[in-house]
Amino acid sequence: MPYFVVHEHHSKKLHYDFRLEMGGVLKSWAVPKGPSMSYGDKRLAIMVDDHPLDYGTFEGIIPEGYYGAGPVLIWDSGEYELIGNDMLKGHIEFSLKGKKLQGVFVLTRLKGKEKKWLLIKKKDAYAHSFYIIEPELTDGRLRSLREKVPPCDTE
Repeated sequence: MPYFVVHEHHSKKLHYDFRLEMGGVLKSWAVPKGPSMSYGDKRLAIMVDDHPLDYGTFEGIIPEGYYGAGPVLIWDSGEYELIGNDMLKGHIEFSLKGKKLQGVFVLTRLKGKEKKWLLIKKKDAYAHSFYIIEPELTDGRLRSLREKVPPCDTE
């Protein structure tokens, strides 16, 4: 079964990188407010470059001078099941089986906007009526990230 990962990324501004394993790469979207478990929440998701599969396990600090400089940690990960995929028409529906994110979601591209999508939680048994995303970067976690070496061509 393919996997997904959500990176908590503290670059210029905190955002969450949502990634789905598809076609031998990680299809990736930057989600400024992070994913939501509240059904109907529409979270802007900006499609970014594909990443290699091994980036799915990356945690560390992207050094100054590189694009996206700052701490990156895995906020959630797990497997997912594709329900429907029409990338050309801008609609992907899937069910996540993560530690935090579970149930059915959809990514839908905004009309006329090639890179702008919405990440939406569908109403199901896992949906909440109110959800607040909690960043996980602490001083202790930051110290442990400083000990890791990032790949050279990181985002």
